[in-house]
Amino acid sequence: MPSLQCGIGAAIAWFIAKDLLGHERPFFAPIAATIALGVVMGPRLRRGFELIIGAVIGIGLGDLVISAIGSGPWQIAFVVIAGQLIAVFLDKGLIFSGQVATSSVLVATLLPPGSSLAYERMIDAFIGGVIALILLALVPVHPIKRARREAASLLGVSSSVLREVAEGLENHDAERIGDALQAARDTQAAIDSLTQQVKGGAEVVRISPFYRRRKDELAEIERILYPLDNGVRNIRVLARRAATAVEDSVVVHPKLVNLIDHLADGLEELLRFVARTPGAPDQVTLTRQLRMVAAGLQRELVSEGGITETVVLGQMRSILVDMLQVAGLSKISALATLPQTVSKPAVTPTPLEESSGESWSSAKEASAAALPSKVVEELPEEFLGEK
Repeated sequence: MPSLQCGIGAAIAWFIAKDLLGHERPFFAPIAATIALGVVMGPRLRRGFELIIGAVIGIGLGDLVISAIGSGPWQIAFVVIAGQLIAVFLDKGLIFSGQVATSSVLVATLLPPGSSLAYERMIDAFIGGVIALILLALVPVHPIKRARREAASLLGVSSSVLREVAEGLENHDAERIGDALQAARDTQAAIDSLTQQVKGGAEVVRISPFYRRRKDELAEIERILYPLDNGVRNIRVLARRAATAVEDSVVVHPKLVNLIDHLADGLEELLRFVARTPGAPDQVTLTRQLRMVAAGLQRELVSEGGITETVVLGQMRSILVDMLQVAGLSKISALATLPQTVSKPAVTPTPLEESSGESWSSAKEASAAALPSKVVEELPEEFLGEK
């Protein structure tokens, strides 16, 4: 769809400038439309305005200056420097400053001083930008689907990393954990992309009459951005500490390793929930599954260990708080799922039975059909047992 938008926008902009207005070679019109739309999703409304204003300022500045001082190397340098300073003063957007500079250079090198063609180029750039903005509203890219896919992809990688970390700790395989850590580090580009997808989606919802009803759904995606980012970052720290544990020949408690593996299962279910795939668990079932993992993260698992095991436990608790927020809980409710580790916790722990209004046994029975068997088959005491 973004590619289709670019093609349609370029064609319409050229047609209006060339055939309707009679401009000779109106290359700024399709260029402006293409850059403003672009195939890279994100805040394209802002990009369109930056392009229009930047091109108009650059073309006008170039024509004004070159008409007064002529054309040549130092004149071009002067125009570019002046354009950049004006752009930085008005707005620090990369497209804006770049468009001011390139437009002024094109005028300084391609058009004769004082040519009326400069004003046509300003109009052409304006036409291209306006066409882009109209297409964003009338032929919009779906504002939610891309963001959901990106978020689901991040959860998929996170689940895989946790599983590799658990296997690496169990088999004392530092290389395996190192590969998982690198995979976790490589997710930063996807996190940045997801942020841009959500910003672009917000623009579409705001200007398109076809997607205004998606406002609440978009707000849901916006809500999970921060905890998802935090969760992925905490997984990186966990993987790094796990690698240190293996390198230092530290044996992490088998029950804690088992909980890492169960959390990987939970993130697979969270992936399906966020992506809204057919058969995905509902929020209650998903939250209960993650709470079962949280319930096992007790201080006793590291009572005889050192700093490495303590860090692993701490990171697991942080990851659970983040992912429970992605699943829909508030931060306070997510913190309440964790067993008490200090005498006066800021948030009083809430047992699973109290939060769900069910006994543990009934919760286990209700979950059995939906949760992976290895998660529920030996709950609650044996849940922490070795695989």
